[in-house]
Amino acid sequence: MRKIIVFILVLLTAHLYAQDASSIIPGNNNTVKDTSRQTDLIDVAKNLFHISPQKVREQKEKKIYFSILPIPGTVPGGSGRALITSTTAATYLGPPNTTNLSSAAFTPYWNFKGRFGLPLRTSIWLPYNTWTIQGDTRFMVYPQYTWGLGESHNYPNQTLVDYKYIRFYQSALKKIKPYLFAGIGYNLDYHFNVKSDNPGVDLPQYTNYTYGTNGSSFSSGISLNLLYDTRNNSINPLPGSYTNVVYRVNPTFLGSNDNWQSLYIDVRKYLSLNPSNPNQQNTMAFWSYLWTALNSKTPYLDLPSIGWDPYNRSGRGMDQNRYRGSTLFYLESEYRRDLTENGLLGFVVFANATTVSGTGNLFTSWHPAAGSGLRIKFNKGSNTNISIDYGFSKGYSAIIFNLGETF
Repeated sequence: MRKIIVFILVLLTAHLYAQDASSIIPGNNNTVKDTSRQTDLIDVAKNLFHISPQKVREQKEKKIYFSILPIPGTVPGGSGRALITSTTAATYLGPPNTTNLSSAAFTPYWNFKGRFGLPLRTSIWLPYNTWTIQGDTRFMVYPQYTWGLGESHNYPNQTLVDYKYIRFYQSALKKIKPYLFAGIGYNLDYHFNVKSDNPGVDLPQYTNYTYGTNGSSFSSGISLNLLYDTRNNSINPLPGSYTNVVYRVNPTFLGSNDNWQSLYIDVRKYLSLNPSNPNQQNTMAFWSYLWTALNSKTPYLDLPSIGWDPYNRSGRGMDQNRYRGSTLFYLESEYRRDLTENGLLGFVVFANATTVSGTGNLFTSWHPAAGSGLRIKFNKGSNTNISIDYGFSKGYSAIIFNLGETF
């Protein structure tokens, strides 16, 4: 049964290529941003190459906004430089004043040494926000450092875990009342060929955790989803709020190695410091999530871990997977401000903190990180920025490139 499920999902991954989405785009704030006085890189290119703009016409509802950013980067696990291409597409499937922006993101990477990832994310909003359909499909050859549970190993004492990974998440949520959605989803995580890159390291002994640290782990389950969102664009959220609750059940009769459950609660708030001018970015943004495994038999690579939130955006300034445990609590705040009146350039300043249970109790030890970044308006139609952030924490620092805001 398991082989049949995986085979079907691999086929679906190929079939869904053109439909990916990068963010969860729920929402209420149906203010359509006036872009007539905004400038983006597309405008700069037109001026530079003397491309005459077309006659201004009324915006069509079905217009698709594309953004693409090929960048060099580092594959997790220190396996060398890689080429990473981030492509997003966004469109309104209904009237913009009553329908949230649907989006798709495809961010493949390849390091020319056989290690690669093919992540495809979708967030679809049907007309008048009657339904939202969200998806996350990945196939990855994904080496990654691990430090065991909690703080069991210091930073220099990590070990590289090499594995292959298939993920298939799909959920459908129906509008219950304005901005409130409820629904059900299917979630599959298949990790295989799991082993330490160092043959002298016994991974179960190193992590002091036996489930999913030797060979493979298969988790197949149903999720119950509750969503409240007053934004209309998750690529670059306008002031509003967001709450996402996902309760996941993984029974053995659906193919899971063991019965286990998890709970994920994500809360975000965006406050405009200049509400009289919605076209000028001057915003405080706050993000917090609690992620907990409710059973002792949760596979190791399915345990809560920093940087493994649904969109892999948490823990800027920390090494992905640095902190892993049965429960993880995360806090982040960010100040966003335009540098130019036309919105072409902007900056952010951010700070975050993580606490995780594993070798100790939750809240007994906090791990902070901070940083700042530059924003360049790529596409004013979808309000997509190129994000260039520098983050740092104890023993680690990194430059992070993204299309769209971190949260």
